[in-house]
Amino acid sequence: MEKSSVEEIRQRFDNDVERFANLQTGQSATIDAPLALDLIAEAAATVTPRAASVLDVGCGAGNYTLKLLSRLPNLDATLVDLSRPMLDRAVERVRQATPGKVEAVQGDIREVALGSEQFDIILAAAVLHHLRTDDEWEQVFLKFHAALRPGGSLWIFDLVTHENKAVQQMMWRRYGEYLSALKDDAYRDQVFEYVEREDTPRALTYQLELLRRSGFGEIDVLHKNGCFAAFGGVKAKVVGTLD
Repeated sequence: MEKSSVEEIRQRFDNDVERFANLQTGQSATIDAPLALDLIAEAAATVTPRAASVLDVGCGAGNYTLKLLSRLPNLDATLVDLSRPMLDRAVERVRQATPGKVEAVQGDIREVALGSEQFDIILAAAVLHHLRTDDEWEQVFLKFHAALRPGGSLWIFDLVTHENKAVQQMMWRRYGEYLSALKDDAYRDQVFEYVEREDTPRALTYQLELLRRSGFGEIDVLHKNGCFAAFGGVKAKVVGTLD
């Protein structure tokens, strides 16, 4: 099956803003989404307690930044998303939660310029599975590393695959059972169809190795359940700087 274009993906999210504004119902197809949200916010606040700024990549309606602001108030927030309606909703919500500067950037993370040492925390939830080639994955991870200040942290929650084909089949079957129990077999087939059409997820092991190759250290897995994982890493502090 030919993969969806960036424009097709953007249009789908343009039409789904309010659903994604509610994590409990908007991401029901994503196993343990509320738990991952909480774990990533707490880990980011714990690892980077003096953070002044956050970059939320694929921010959707702003759920992850809002959760982080409940632990680290007053952050400046840069929100990146393909969808203008999603960004508008995220900006509206985030501005109510922080007196800090809120900036919206509409675009594809493969093309958006992030600069060097601009952010203390980067969040990337349910977005990187849209990357296609190895080069794209490597360039985006390197871009994240460059954009973080020393001591900054990157946190990811996403759909993942598995290296062993038999394990992948087992996990995919179990995910299908979860979706069928959540609604019905038709819903399972619908989710599987759009994953096949839109997504190119990579194994958790691949992404952990890529974090390391990109320069991240202190890499940790916060949670994994079936085909979904929350994990992250820290950019090393400059030698001689204060904690």
